[in-house]
Amino acid sequence: MSHEIPCWYMRGGTSKGPFFLAKDLPADAATRDAVILAAMGSPDDRQIDGLGGAKSLTSKIGILSIPADDAADLDFLFGQVGIAEASVDTTPNCGNMLAAALPAAIEAGLLRADEGTTTRRVRTVNTGVVAEITILTPGRRPRYDGEARIDGVPRPAAPVTCGFLDTEGSLAGSLLPTGNLRDTIDGVEVTLIDNGMPVMIVHAAALGVRGDESPADLDANVALKARIEALRLKAGPLMNLGDVTKKPVPKITLVSKAAHGGAIGTRTFIPKDVHTSIGVLGAVTVATAAVLPGTVAHDVASPGEGDSRSLSIEHPTGEFSVELGLEGDRVVRAALLRTARLLMRGSVPVSPSIWPGPSA
Repeated sequence: MSHEIPCWYMRGGTSKGPFFLAKDLPADAATRDAVILAAMGSPDDRQIDGLGGAKSLTSKIGILSIPADDAADLDFLFGQVGIAEASVDTTPNCGNMLAAALPAAIEAGLLRADEGTTTRRVRTVNTGVVAEITILTPGRRPRYDGEARIDGVPRPAAPVTCGFLDTEGSLAGSLLPTGNLRDTIDGVEVTLIDNGMPVMIVHAAALGVRGDESPADLDANVALKARIEALRLKAGPLMNLGDVTKKPVPKITLVSKAAHGGAIGTRTFIPKDVHTSIGVLGAVTVATAAVLPGTVAHDVASPGEGDSRSLSIEHPTGEFSVELGLEGDRVVRAALLRTARLLMRGSVPVSPSIWPGPSA
């Protein structure tokens, strides 16, 4: 008989996937990953036999637990689930799924909400980054309906405010892992930077494109994608990430002058398919590069002035506003708005041949 694992299927920002409680999953990482792959229907291009959506943005999971220390109120382990590959990568961050972690934890009874609004410190276990998340909780329940709009999501919803501190070098060890504002790889100038997400930033023009093409057009450009992947594979060791052949980082962002009054135009590969928008921490990292004189991003950006700046990061389906706080040339805080929604609550049956359950 199948063992059923409780889950809460959430949209977080422009991503979605099931959230599980750590206590409901196998303690052994290999068995846990086998359970997750079965639940998501991987490996299979369509993920037809599971909950996955057959796209990188919809093949994600979250695992929630209460921290054993006082560093945060909630621990969130993010998993990027392979689609055609049998892989569950728990090394990167995902700011979109992070936005759904607090409401998911309240839905699951893991945390108790405050009346009106609830603010909790959520640690992304993958990298140790802690974010202060605030959601609306009238009647001590998460509110999902509202008027906040984010590009890439068709309907308005209640706001989720995410404030980040100390995100420098989340995976690469430092903001500029090579120590340089720009490097040259195979004759192409790049900025290698990590302020919450390792990103290789490249002028779109340096690769022979404008930077305002649709994701479909860029995805169809086989020669461009091959060149970008060759650059990415060489950037990995330079960013202290090692061999990134099978890793989702670094992301690659092509930058250009903003076309609609924003700070900068972007097209992001994650890492091999083009993002229909841009990831949360990817946007924070690109915004950081945009305000640093000498980077590839700064060349085409309108970065603004002062110690507090709002940068509109343009992407294929609109824009993403990032609020940055600076001390001199150093970005010391970042804040942004997301939305989240509970899509389904239930349980996922798992074959006993994969895991018979905790009592077996």
